[in-house]
Parts: sequence; structure tokens; C-alpha cells
Amino acid sequence: MIDSHLQVQQLLDFIDTSPSPWHAVSTVEQALLPYGFVKLDETPKWSLESGGRYYVVRDDSSVVVFVQGHQSLDETGFKIIGAHTDSPGLRVKPNAANLLDGYIRVGVEVYGGPILATFTDRDLSLAGRISYKSGDGIHTELIDFKRPLLRLPNLAIHMNRGVNEDGLKLNKQLELPLILSLFAEQQLPPTYFSELLEQVSDIRAEQLLAFELNVYDTQKGAFWGADDEFYADSQLDNLASCHAALTALLDETVLTSGKTLVCAFFDHEEIGSTTCKGADGSFLPDMLGRIATISGLQGEDYQRALTQSFMISADMAHAYQPNFPMFYEPDHKVLVNKGPVIKVNANRRYASDSLSEAMFAGWCERAGVPYQKYSHRSDLPCGSTIGPMTSAKLGLRTVDVGNPMWAMHSIRESAGVLDHGYMIDAFKCFFQY
Repeated sequence: MIDSHLQVQQLLDFIDTSPSPWHAVSTVEQALLPYGFVKLDETPKWSLESGGRYYVVRDDSSVVVFVQGHQSLDETGFKIIGAHTDSPGLRVKPNAANLLDGYIRVGVEVYGGPILATFTDRDLSLAGRISYKSGDGIHTELIDFKRPLLRLPNLAIHMNRGVNEDGLKLNKQLELPLILSLFAEQQLPPTYFSELLEQVSDIRAEQLLAFELNVYDTQKGAFWGADDEFYADSQLDNLASCHAALTALLDETVLTSGKTLVCAFFDHEEIGSTTCKGADGSFLPDMLGRIATISGLQGEDYQRALTQSFMISADMAHAYQPNFPMFYEPDHKVLVNKGPVIKVNANRRYASDSLSEAMFAGWCERAGVPYQKYSHRSDLPCGSTIGPMTSAKLGLRTVDVGNPMWAMHSIRESAGVLDHGYMIDAFKCFFQY
């Protein structure tokens, strides 16, 4: 059995090399290379071989990885694990740099639903994608400053006396710009930020046309607790699920199982998924349809394959935090290091039903993995994820699961070491049987 700490260290390395959704997909690509996966472009016609290993990237930050099975697709269907590459946080505005009272600040916009207070007093940096012009057209490049560059200093308690009683409240327009530098001149050159980007890329400032930049915490992932039984890092929601699914898929017994296996990792889950590369867009239906067509399925055979298919929607779950018992359903307190969580909601905020619950529980039992069930407090709004939308779009039986974690949507999240290995083993069993 693989050591749990080794598996989590591999996860922390995966996250720390993925400071943005664009980098996350690049990290996935690098992980696929030793296993013989072939990158496909969506434009030309495809030729797929039985047992072939392939992946498709859409717009740099969503990816579908699949193994072409040799078993009859209309009889066995697709085995799919879905997750997402994005995390809530801050994104840089187009006219990024501004000068106020001698300080250069970087303007940011809130992406999704982060806990904004956790971004204060951290060593922040920028990573993402730039688009630029060259002699033969427009190209993109990933960039990462890889060092503390920005900061959002807190206001001293002497000026905010009620902060410990009322909580830290930040005005999203006025109080979120990040401090970058001092500047002695009266006016900031219009090319200032482009020249800053030039320092970390091969692109001259005058070539730069646009950028998408994510603010991230430069502190690396770490183990903590008396026996190192916990770990902390940014973006556990939801790169931990991506890593667990990918690790399971790349197990040799899984790769050679003969079934058609799919990992679909989408961008834009945190903002609703209704984009060309989101889970509520066409990406997954497009990919499954093409695989079916090339596999020789015609007419109703594709629909027959979908009825034989199953999807695990993997997104992290809310672990019970004993300091705040009043925010949890008393009969559904899920604990860290006690196994994957099946998420259930009567209003279908999660796609799980009694049959898909039972099927996932069966895979856990077969793998020797404990599992738990989560239901949200009835007097609090329940979150959602990609399960309901993909299930509705494709007619797939789906279960929503996730590993328990603390401080979801904080810049620094925590989880239990044992659970990551448990989820990998459950995913392996799903792919194999």
C-alpha cells in the first residue's frame, strides 16, 4: 500500500506547480507524458485506436483525458470522473496598475466566492496566461512570477477596533487593490504593467495584447498536526479531486482494464460553469459524442451508451469543525481522515440519488475504504457543483462526492492525510469494475 504521506506530498507538489487553472492543465499534461497519452486537437478529424490514450485541452484551462476501451461502448458505457481546475480568489483587472499617494497598486476583481479576509497579510504573487502578437498571428504563454510580489496589508486594530467582534469586512472596490511598489513620479507610465510582465516572459511589452492573471499565495503546501495527520495548501478545492482522479486513472491496472475511461477537469465551476469550457458548456458532450462516433456508434447507440455510463462528480466536502458546531447538521457531521463523503441534497443541489449513492458505497467497500454521507443544515443555503448540470445535460447517472476539508474557499485550506489515499483507491475501484 502506498504511504499516505507520499500521496499527499505528490498532491502538494501538484498544487504548488499549478498556481492558476492554466497551469493546472499544463501540470496534468506533464503527468500524462510518461504514460503515452497523445494530445488531440479539436479541429482535424480523429483516428482512435482500441486501448489508445488521449487528451484534449480546450482554451488552456479545461482538459478531457480518456482511454479508448476495447469493450463494446454501447454495452459498457463511459466511466467518467469530473472535477474542476479553478478556485475562488482574485483576478487582475485589464488596466492593472494605478498610482495613489505614491503607491503603485494592482486592481483586482473577485472571482467566485473567496473568503476575502484570508488574502490579507499573505505573500501574494501572480500567475496565468498572456496573449501576444507575433509575425504569424496571436499566441499565448503561461507566466508565473514565482516570488512574493504583492500584499494586502491589514488595517491596524488601533484603527479598526471592532475587527475581532465584527469580523474583517473589505470593500471590494476600494480596499482590495494590492500594493505592488513605491513610485516617486507624479504619473505612472501607461506601459508600466506590460513591462513588468515582460520581465517574466519572452514577450516584449509592445507585443502584449491581453492577459488573465490569478492572484495566488506563494506559501507552499505543508503537513501539520501532532502526527502530521493533516495538510494545508491553497486550491484544495478542487485540485485535490483532480489529482486523485488523475492518479487513479494512471494506475496500470486501470489503464489496461479495457473500459472507456474519462477524466474531465473543467474551468469556471466557481462562477457557474456556463462557458465554452465549463461543465455546463459543450466540452464534455462534444468529447463523448466524438468518441462514440469514431467507435462506430450510430443513431440511438450513443444514447444506449449513455444509459450504461456513470459519472462521479468530485468536489471537496465540508468537514465538521468542532469550534463551530452550530453550522453543521447534527446527524451528518463528516470528519477528516474518515473517508470520502457522499453528498446528498433533496433539492438536487447535488446529483446523488439512492442508487448512485449505493453504487459509490459499493466501490468504497470493495476497495476497503470507509465512507461518509453529508447533508447540509436545512436553515442554510446549500452549495452546488458540476454534478447536477452534467447529469442533466447528458442523462448520466451521477453521484456527488468529495473529501472532507476545513476552510473551503480560504486562501489556505486544510484536510486529512488519510482521505486523499482513500479517494484514490475508491476511484481506482470505480474505473476497474
